[in-house]
Amino acid sequence: MELYSNVIGEGRSFIILHGFLGMGDNWKTLGKAFGEQGFEVHLLDQRNHGRSFHDEAFNYEVLVADLKHYCEVNNLRDIILLGHSMGGKTAMLFATEYPELVSKLMVADISPRFYPVHHDRILEGLSSLDFSELASRGEADDQLAKYVSDFGTRQFLLKNLYWVEKGQLGLRMNLPVLKAQVEEVGEALPMHAKFDGDTLFLRGDKSEYISLEDESIIQRHFPKAKIETVSNAGHWLHAENPEEFYNYVIDFIK
Repeated sequence: MELYSNVIGEGRSFIILHGFLGMGDNWKTLGKAFGEQGFEVHLLDQRNHGRSFHDEAFNYEVLVADLKHYCEVNNLRDIILLGHSMGGKTAMLFATEYPELVSKLMVADISPRFYPVHHDRILEGLSSLDFSELASRGEADDQLAKYVSDFGTRQFLLKNLYWVEKGQLGLRMNLPVLKAQVEEVGEALPMHAKFDGDTLFLRGDKSEYISLEDESIIQRHFPKAKIETVSNAGHWLHAENPEEFYNYVIDFIK
C-alpha cells in the first residue's frame, strides 16, 4: 500500500512528514514556497492519517517502512527529509536506517528521547464527536471546545473533518488505532541509532519539546547536528512563525 502524497514543484526531492493527528496538507503553504526554490516537494500523509491507508499496525518501524516503499516506488534518492514532531521521529529513524538515501535531515521540535503520552484530552475530545448528530464544522468545533480550549489547536484538528457523503461528516484519521497505539508516538530513537549526515534541529522558543538536556542526546545520535531556535513560536513553529522557519530551512538546504 502506498502513502498518499501531494507533489509540488520540480527539482531535488524534498519530503515533508507531518506530526501526530496532522496531514501533509498542513504544510501546503510552506511546500509551495519550497517548490518555488527548485525543489520537488512531497507532502506525505503517514499511515492512519489524512488520505493514506488505515492499518492496525502503527509504530515507527512501519512508518519508516512506508517511507522506504514510497521512495522505491517513486525512484527517490538523495532526498532532503523534514519531519515535524511524530514525523520528525519517523525522519530520524529513517535517516539512521537508510543514510544512503538522505542527503540532509531536518527535525522540527522533537528530540530523539522518550516522551510520555500527553494527547489524552485531545483524543478524548475527538472521540466525543458524534457524527450522527453533528451536522457542521461549527458544531464539531463547539463540541471539541469542551476538551480543547486552544482555538489554534482545534483548527488544526478539525482539518481532519470531511464530508463522507452528502450531509455526513467524518474524520480522515484512523482514530481507533491512533488511540489504541498512542504510546508508540513517544518512543525513543533506538540507543545505537546514528546518522552522520548534515542535520538541522529546529525548536520553538516557547516550546518545551527540545530542552537543554536534549542537546547532548541529539549530538550523540546526530554528530553533525545544528540546533536553531525559531522565535515567537511554540510546538507548531512552522505555522506560528513560517517566515523564520522557512529562512532556516532554505539556508540549510541551499
